[in-house]
Amino acid sequence: LVSAQGGPATGVGAGPRSGDSLRGGNGVRSGGQGSGNANRGTGRPILDETPAGEPSEGEEQGLLSMRDEEKLARDVYLELYDRWGLQTFANIAGSEDTHMEAVKTLLDHYGLGDPVEGKAAGEFANKELKALYDQLVDQGSRSLVDALKVGAAIEEIDILDLQDYVAQTDRTDIQRVFDSLMRGSRNHLRAFVSGLERQGVEYEPGYLSPDAYDEILYAQTERGGAPSNQAGRGSRGRQSGRGRQRN
Repeated sequence: LVSAQGGPATGVGAGPRSGDSLRGGNGVRSGGQGSGNANRGTGRPILDETPAGEPSEGEEQGLLSMRDEEKLARDVYLELYDRWGLQTFANIAGSEDTHMEAVKTLLDHYGLGDPVEGKAAGEFANKELKALYDQLVDQGSRSLVDALKVGAAIEEIDILDLQDYVAQTDRTDIQRVFDSLMRGSRNHLRAFVSGLERQGVEYEPGYLSPDAYDEILYAQTERGGAPSNQAGRGSRGRQSGRGRQRN
């Protein structure tokens, strides 16, 4: 799904985003899953006061898929932190754990089973997700630059998937959580791109459109999603890349 260059790769999940998402399959590390304050980072209570009711098929798929995707991201980032020791990976992995907690609260509210229950780091019930996890860790283990590109590509896909899932529901609790996750993913993308710039590399988006990517990159860091130490780029516009490696 993600190449070391931040674009589509051959092999598992290759090519354009599909209806199954990073997206789809079941199962992505335990450790901190489903516990703690699930409202953390949302700024408002997660759950609607009204009874949950029966989620639609699209809503159910969105919740299960995002529980998987957030775990996949967390597990990959923890592995890459162990490999490279870059604190950015540990910080963002912690944010992904918070995202998992928020989605787990919704799963419980709507009476849905947890696809990652009992799964340790790197364990997945779905074979395709397991293969994708192995592929991403392998790519990110080649160099620090490759690791940061893997992180940026994961966040691009998360943003697109979350946009799709928000569009499929009118439930305010699901929208609220997914909007918060999107803010976090945009902050994470900025953090990974900033890390690449410090390595002398300009990241080229592989999934977001250039306009959507630039809008995210040059906005200020957003509050209410996952925490980030990046200040954003304000209205400076994309740098020319002079003296830097382009990919």
